[in-house]
Amino acid sequence: MPFLILTRSGFDDLAASIDAGAVGFHINPGVASDDELARLRSAGARVHVLAALVDPTDTGAVEGALRTAARDGEPVWLERGSAPAPPAAPAIERAPATPAAAEEHQALHHRLARTAGVVARAALRTLTDPGGRQPMIVPYIGFGNPGKLWVKGRVLDESIFREQHGDDSRWRNFVALYQRLESDEVAGARVRAHFQGQAYDTVSDRGGYFSFEIAPQQALPGGSHTVELELPDTRGPARASADVIVAPASARFGIISDIDDTVLWTNVTNKLNMALMLARSNAHTRKPFKGVAAFYRALKRGASGNEDNPVFYVSSSPWHLFGPLVEFLRVQGIPLGPLLLRELGMRQVFKLTSHGNHKLEKIELILSYYPDMQFVLIGDSGEQDPEIYAEVVRRHPKQVKVIYIRNVNPDPARIDALDKLIEEVSATGTQLILAPDSVFAASHAAADGLINVDRLASVRSDKKEDDSVLPGV
Repeated sequence: MPFLILTRSGFDDLAASIDAGAVGFHINPGVASDDELARLRSAGARVHVLAALVDPTDTGAVEGALRTAARDGEPVWLERGSAPAPPAAPAIERAPATPAAAEEHQALHHRLARTAGVVARAALRTLTDPGGRQPMIVPYIGFGNPGKLWVKGRVLDESIFREQHGDDSRWRNFVALYQRLESDEVAGARVRAHFQGQAYDTVSDRGGYFSFEIAPQQALPGGSHTVELELPDTRGPARASADVIVAPASARFGIISDIDDTVLWTNVTNKLNMALMLARSNAHTRKPFKGVAAFYRALKRGASGNEDNPVFYVSSSPWHLFGPLVEFLRVQGIPLGPLLLRELGMRQVFKLTSHGNHKLEKIELILSYYPDMQFVLIGDSGEQDPEIYAEVVRRHPKQVKVIYIRNVNPDPARIDALDKLIEEVSATGTQLILAPDSVFAASHAAADGLINVDRLASVRSDKKEDDSVLPGV
């Protein structure tokens, strides 16, 4: 996938954060030195220096450069970094270090970001119908107990997203991703929920999000329930149905799992590479970590095989990706459950910001609905999952049964930090297991009475099948 780089700051951001051998660079003259260009080429990158200097504030010139950079119909990624810094070579005049100059550079950054949006929207309009859009409700999967339900959704001014297929091109995948990330939220919309003959009203916030906490008139049995939603003030009005999962009486424990680099390989520690992966693939072509599907099915069934233990997914991915993630779970045969994602704006989606507070808050929310239930926590060592889960143990030592951490970071310093957390968690009577793969975790779960020993064969088979599809992963 090619990148169009017009400023020095854009070059610094991109060259330092992506696999140079996997992409092409179209670079403004003077932005990078000859040595820097040579290093990119030696790493396997396709490097092209533009024939003439392109002013990043000139929309027409940028659009022309984008057309030149396009290869075989692939989308071209235009930098959207921080305010441009002085270039490496004298071909572009160095700006004076004054408050006025800094303010002008910041304005330039905003104009560049707008240019990227204009170009992307123009490309999107060639593949989608721009007319006749109405506000719509996007309901998420809710959860609850016999006496209380949690329902969340979003109001968007957008058409229904097109269903994706396994043979979709990279361009189609890119358009689908962009469409979700650039959806137009509707703030201040009145949303009404209907359940057991009662109506509840709320208003969408600045991001278009809304939520309900519903106290049913009658105690609910375990299973799936439906809450009807509508926008009573719009033409139509717009309606949708939210599925809400109530844990059954047969459940012996719950499962709370991360998604990024635990279920699905996303390289979440590098947001740009994660964006490339999402843009190049969809639910039919992405693959889970080896053996995950069978392991999670075994946990849901439990030792008796019919426990129907609830599964929750807590991720730092934005709510924009709710649809693709649900479809991924469905296509890959991974147990479906409520997803608690992150409320982010378009400009925040791929920022390297702390996600610990978000995950901890969502786990606290889940535990508050099931105060008498123990949970299995599953994550990876790539980011902060072990630290977050250790904090959950500190706050709720009786509600955490065991922690499984997929070891994805071989750094000795990280291993030492995990060893300390293992000791700390063990002192509370809870185990933190550092697992190299799903078979190892499943073997421990079987020995601990969480899954039926007979399910180990299916986890091994699932991993072997994934090995044949994803060699070397």
